Amino acid sequence: MLKTHTVAIIGAGNIGRALIGGLLRAHEFDPQEIRATRRGEASLESLSAQYPGIRTTTDNRAAASGASLLVLAVKPQQAAHVISELKDDISADTLVVSVLAGVTADSIRRALGKDIAVIRAMPNTPMLVDHGATAIARGRFASDDHMVAVQQLFEAVGKVEIVPEDLMDAVTGLSGSGPAYVYMVIEALTDGGVKQGIPRPIAHRLAAQTVFGAARLVIDTQKHPAILRDEVTTPGGTAIAAVADLESHGLRTMLINAVATATARSRELSRLED
Repeated sequence: MLKTHTVAIIGAGNIGRALIGGLLRAHEFDPQEIRATRRGEASLESLSAQYPGIRTTTDNRAAASGASLLVLAVKPQQAAHVISELKDDISADTLVVSVLAGVTADSIRRALGKDIAVIRAMPNTPMLVDHGATAIARGRFASDDHMVAVQQLFEAVGKVEIVPEDLMDAVTGLSGSGPAYVYMVIEALTDGGVKQGIPRPIAHRLAAQTVFGAARLVIDTQKHPAILRDEVTTPGGTAIAAVADLESHGLRTMLINAVATATARSRELSRLED
């Protein structure tokens, strides 16, 4: 399904670069069928060196012309200008995949001025190491075949969930922005270890591996996190003392509120005309 497409990635930063790698590794894609744009020549040279054979350019219109699957991976603030630039070069049968936070499929369709298939995707940066979490949502004119192609695209770099579009802002607040919260946890755990006398490089490795291992245990066992937590917290032990301290300082509430704040910001980005 996916291999029948000519793919154009408009704004091939971290997300676009990861998708190119996934296409080439997981789907044995012909590099000549991949086009990628960046604004800087130096960035394009780096991209070409990493993925020989792909077609790179600073010209968004040249990349979009004739592409059957187009990924919009620019910043939301640039979206209106880029879509206006591309509208005459995107045909009505092109599948448009948008990773723009907050920008609805219908607003993209209206900006393009045609009844075109648009699928929204919200990936996150762990896709750079093939462990991304991506939610995808079907726009009005997207078919089942379109959804399969986009699911295959993002499954090459991690796990995919299909959600209704009205949940995409919440997904942005949870998994889209979530790595930032986890990095802060790793940083804080590292500093805690250093405060107790552990050399920083060792504390950093222990903290990162602890977060990675805990997440893997949740995924592999399918146990509720509360059950796994209870398995660590022995009566009168160190873990339950620390958990009580975290609860008293509102860790759970802070994370819940962080998701809500990021969700609200995603909604603020929802109209291209802004």
